[in-house]
Formats: sequence, C-alpha cells, structure tokens
Amino acid sequence: MTFDAATRVLDDAITERVFPGAVVEVGTSAGPVATLARGALTYDEGASPVSASTIYDLASLTKVLATSAIAAQQVSARLLSLDAPVSTWSEGWSGPDRKAVTIRHLLEHASGLPAHRPWFMAHRGRAAYERAIAQEALIYPPGTQSVYSDAGFILLGLILERAGGGTLDAQFDAWRTSALGTGVAMRYLPPEGWLARTAPTEADPWRGRTLVGEVHDENAAALGGVAGHAGLFGTAAAVGLAARWWMADAARSPVVAAFMRRGEVPGSSRALGWDTALPTSSCGTRMSPTAAGHTGFTGTSLWIDRERDVYVVFLSNRVHPSRDGDAMARVRPALHDAVADDLSRG
Repeated sequence: MTFDAATRVLDDAITERVFPGAVVEVGTSAGPVATLARGALTYDEGASPVSASTIYDLASLTKVLATSAIAAQQVSARLLSLDAPVSTWSEGWSGPDRKAVTIRHLLEHASGLPAHRPWFMAHRGRAAYERAIAQEALIYPPGTQSVYSDAGFILLGLILERAGGGTLDAQFDAWRTSALGTGVAMRYLPPEGWLARTAPTEADPWRGRTLVGEVHDENAAALGGVAGHAGLFGTAAAVGLAARWWMADAARSPVVAAFMRRGEVPGSSRALGWDTALPTSSCGTRMSPTAAGHTGFTGTSLWIDRERDVYVVFLSNRVHPSRDGDAMARVRPALHDAVADDLSRG
C-alpha cells in the first residue's frame, strides 16, 4: 500500500519549514501498515536524514503513554481510586475550594487548575512543585469545565509515585517491559547512545543551548526530566506499539476502555488523560467520534480509532530551531485526512 497523499503533506510541510523532518507510522491492531520517514534532523546542509529509528521528544504524549498508562494500571490493581480526593494523596492540597477535587478531575483536566505557570523560573524539585501547585488559585469550580492543565498532570505524576511506591520513570520502565516487551525505544532520560539519532528541539534561551536529548518543557526539566506532563522520548515504532497495547487492552479491560471514553465534564471532549475526536481536532475529519488521541508541543501526536481499527503516530521536531509559528495546527489534520484517503484507495 502506498501513502502518496500523506507523503505529499509531509514533503510540503518540510518545504514550508514547518519542521525539518518527521516520521509517521500508520497501523492497525494487527501491526504497522506503513512507516513514512521524510526530511532531516535539522535544516543544516548535510544534516542526517530522518529514519524509522529517529528519537523524538514526545512532549505531552507523556500524559497518555506514561501517566495515563500507569494510572490505569494502579486503578486496575486497586492502588488508586479515580474518585479519591486529591487531598488524601497530597498533604498540602487543602481548602474548601479544593476538597472536592479528585484523581478523575486531574485526568479530565477539570480540577480548576490553570493551564501553565512558569514555575521553573523559581522552583526546583518535586517538593517545591507540589507546594506551588497546592498554593495555585483555582480558576474555575472543579468539574464544571475542562481547561488543559500541565499543572494537574504534574501533580498527578507525584501522586502516582506515592501510590505506586516508586519514581515515575521506574514505574514506566516496569510497565513498558511488561506491556510492550524488552528493547522498546521509549523512556524518560534517554541514554547518551541515543543522541546521534535524536531530533533536536529548540535553541533554548533559558538553558542557552540547542536541546538534544534534554526534555524541551522547562517545568519538566526543573523536575529532573521526569514528570507527569512531559519527559518521554521515543521512536514512532515504540509509540505505535503502545497504541496497539491501548487498542488491545481497551477491548478486554473495562478500566482501560474507560480511560479512552469521553467523560461527562460539561462542554469537554476529554477522556481520562486522552482527548476524543471533534470536527476541529488534530486528527482531521475522517476518524470516528470515539477516536482517542493526544498531541505534544514539540510536534508530536497519536490518534487511535478503535472503531475503524487504525492508529496514526506523527512525530516531528516542529520547535526546531524555534517554537514560533502555528502552521502545525493545519498540517496535523491535513496529514490525518491524507492517511484516510490513502487507506481508502488501498
């Protein structure tokens, strides 16, 4: 099967300097159907070409690939309850406006916390971040709406460490090995041996260098590179393997299925960690309304359509050399619609 339409979308985006290179994996529950690797690691003349083995900073795909997977595992094992108050797990989380906030609210981005704060400018480490989040004013009554929140997932990651009795990266490594197998190229804190095939992200003014193998997100960096909202690195094949795990386990586990099903927050398309498809979503216009997916700031996304038995992994370093520009907002849906066209032609 050829993917000419999807390849054109990628090549046009590279020509327009939306990103220097990208890898797309299209697959079904049975395995990969196609891998498209286009462009180079950077815009520099003679830069190494992108390949199926290129490592990308997965950014907020961490929220679903690590944090939500660990949360689902803990809920299944009865280590954690979705409806447990956050205050039972976070000592500083107190006050009348906060007592009703639950683990479910954190996963649904419905806790009342704001989207983002630059805590990295003044804080380092887990204890400092937990205090800062606990003291952050809520911007709406919990459960009444959904505001995408890195803060909520940072706090969730800290709670999962307590509930699971281990650091987030250690728990993810254990989950990855048991669920996906050994040798899967996806992890926090990528090893030095990965650097030559890692796509650089931004020429970061805060750290004073171009980031290669260092997490792009500043708050995740201030947390040592391991956080609930960002920090994972990996290949398209590794993300595709995780997608197939979610597809298979959603078919046999009510807990995992619930994580991918739209919740009941008014006006929200959010599931537990995941988002679900709308006509305006990054997955384009051809996926089922029940499709679940997520994007990452660095230029990544994963969408899973269980009804149509298809997933699409899309990894790029669109923040290289700068995060400026919003062309990715049109490229993502165009790519997914092109994949659907290619699949329909067979």
